[in-house]
Amino acid sequence: MPTDEDSKKAILRRLHRIEGQVRGIIRMVEEGKSCEEVLTQVAAVRSAMEKVGAHIITSRMKECLHGVSPDSFDEAVGEAIDTFLRFTNSI
Repeated sequence: MPTDEDSKKAILRRLHRIEGQVRGIIRMVEEGKSCEEVLTQVAAVRSAMEKVGAHIITSRMKECLHGVSPDSFDEAVGEAIDTFLRFTNSI
């Protein structure tokens, strides 16, 4: 299982890649590239951000549910579900 530090590094790598993609989109707009080309890249960035969100939510769910006592299991599952639903409603 990846450590929190491994997960953080993976998330940061993805975000830096996305940052480069966004800079590329800015250049495309400045250069007057076609709407289709720009929108294709926007869709790629959106997809990449959704993957980052999924990675974060997966890590958080594992963290929330790891070692939870039976007495607080239902509450922890409820929090994990709430987090998941907030994320999925935003995409």
